[in-house]
Amino acid sequence: MPNIIVKVPEGAFDAAGCDRLGKGITAVAKQVEQIGDDPRQEFTTWVVIEEVKAGHFFAGGNDPVSRVLPVIVLFHAPAGVIDEVGRVEAVRLIQEAVAAAKSPADPRPVLTSVIISEVADGTWGASGALWRLADFVKAAGYKHLQSLAAPSA
Repeated sequence: MPNIIVKVPEGAFDAAGCDRLGKGITAVAKQVEQIGDDPRQEFTTWVVIEEVKAGHFFAGGNDPVSRVLPVIVLFHAPAGVIDEVGRVEAVRLIQEAVAAAKSPADPRPVLTSVIISEVADGTWGASGALWRLADFVKAAGYKHLQSLAAPSA
């Protein structure tokens, strides 16, 4: 059940590119978190694409946007869901998803900065309730963590 914030330069992706980006990053999350195939389980992945105003993106104190396509991805997942192998895979696949989403006419190379943060158990609220890992396992259907699923009442 990740929340993923993607920061892109304003105008870098048209509507179709944003759609490809959102779907591509959702697919990455599903794979690395091993989310179940039920659409209700897939719905637990939330991706927000935020455009950064022109002149508000800096690298080394300068605006890099004319030379490269910088993209920052903040990937928040419940603690214990993604292991080291999954984190390595997530970073690689996010780079690929961003590159695949940009316009073929855009010659700039994609540079991603990905931060994967684990949200400590019992510190994530969803729909007015505090959730624990077992709740996420049940909702998202994590294939590798089914033994932790909270029993049904």
